Amino acid sequence: MAKHNFKKLTSAMALALAAITSGCSNQVSPQVDTLIINGDVYLGDGSGAQSLDIGICQQVICAISPSGSQQYQATRIIDASGHVVSPGFIDPHTHTLAELESQDKNANVNYLMQGVTTVINGNDGGSPIDIAKTAKTLETNGIGTNVAFFIGHNSVRTAVMGRENRYSSDQEIAQMVGIVDKAMQDGALGLSSGLYYVPGSYAKTEEVIALAKAASAYGGIYDTHLRDESTFNIGFANAVDEAINIAKDADIHLHIAHIKALGVDVWGESTPVIKQIEQAQQQGVSISADQYPWLASGTNIRSAIMPKWALAGNQIAFFHRLKDKDLLPRIRTEIAENIRRRGGANALLITEFHSRPNLVGKTLEEIASEKGKTPVDTAIDLVQLGRIRVASFNMSPNDLNKFVVQPWVVTSSDGTNGHPRKYGSFPKKYQDMVIDKKLLSIEDFIIKSASQTADILGLKDRGKLEKGLAADIIVWDANTFKSNATFQKWNVLASGVDTVLVNGQVVVENGEYNQKLAGQYVRKSAN
Repeated sequence: MAKHNFKKLTSAMALALAAITSGCSNQVSPQVDTLIINGDVYLGDGSGAQSLDIGICQQVICAISPSGSQQYQATRIIDASGHVVSPGFIDPHTHTLAELESQDKNANVNYLMQGVTTVINGNDGGSPIDIAKTAKTLETNGIGTNVAFFIGHNSVRTAVMGRENRYSSDQEIAQMVGIVDKAMQDGALGLSSGLYYVPGSYAKTEEVIALAKAASAYGGIYDTHLRDESTFNIGFANAVDEAINIAKDADIHLHIAHIKALGVDVWGESTPVIKQIEQAQQQGVSISADQYPWLASGTNIRSAIMPKWALAGNQIAFFHRLKDKDLLPRIRTEIAENIRRRGGANALLITEFHSRPNLVGKTLEEIASEKGKTPVDTAIDLVQLGRIRVASFNMSPNDLNKFVVQPWVVTSSDGTNGHPRKYGSFPKKYQDMVIDKKLLSIEDFIIKSASQTADILGLKDRGKLEKGLAADIIVWDANTFKSNATFQKWNVLASGVDTVLVNGQVVVENGEYNQKLAGQYVRKSAN
């Protein structure tokens, strides 16, 4: 497709071009700051491409009209000829807070180049406790994308009772509810949980219900990394049941994070789990999910294969257990079983290991062979040397494909260092599911990446191209939009996004980030 020119025009040139492209008129022309013309416009409501002019006034969309039907006075014109114009994408599951808080990565360029204009943090049960304070700091320092937060169950539990492996008391639950209540007042989207992770894994269902009720009182949702996506503890289907029961008892919308059938034991369970969810929906439970388009998950090696009971308390206690001769046989047995669930030691790829960078890019099996040890003993040695992230190749393409076409499943990245999903999830989903497999239409893809996600999260002023909504808009090439990130080079920017507007400001032009920080803290919309 023809390359278009995004350079800023002078006011006189822009006004002249607006008059030429929109036709002559004796009427007073509406004044807009930016005018997008000549693109294939997808509004995000499921309709197909339309020829529309889009006017932006300050931070919002202030005009939409059939191409050439209205004369505008525009300070800046973006000619989107031969390109798609759509709402900016919204990623409901990221781990970008560290980048947003940094001085050199706060632009979030890897997301902007995927067309993502809003990222959600606080997922998997981990969040700032004081969301208002965090949000104020981010806005003061500047951020490249918008950001919104869940309040995380694991963080709340840790604040009240540490990482203790026990059930909470009524008094402790009351303290936790108070923290959730404050976060919801500060604009949190709802409650997130990571019941697979310590210390959330130590909590009874009733504890989570109490906190979910607090979020529900403000119209929030319940976002969960299920207690089990495999056969680690209660099983995939039972974990889905637990999540559904929490939603029922708390009268709250359920959103299942990065839905997947993880590991050989549960391959094929996408079909019964989909039926489970559909049955609950028919009974009145509101349920959605998100999914990333990769066959490998990504996590730290402790969470992946270490027994949860061994992780209780602090790191000193964990290391002590690893050296306890009475406990070690049990630890070894459980590690071996967890490695098997994930497809074996050859399916665990080291993607980040700051204290031993020479091991990055090797599998646990390869490292064990080099050391002349078993994978289990190698893992025990490695976890005592520092934080390790792994890509775990544990999913079936059939399950991935079955989940992606469900009308209640939207796009996410679950982006973490070492995994290409952080740099390429949205374009990979487009390439795999729209272009190659043709499981989704481009309209489906845009809905699942923008408007439906906004609806789920309660972000009523974003996700569509509509007058009065925030001007988060992307211009991209449907022929070249693709991921360039791989497991060998995970941090390579995506291609095909030419222009990105965040809150009405152009932050990417001609495919290059222009150093502007236009992101804002986005609160859940009032009911």
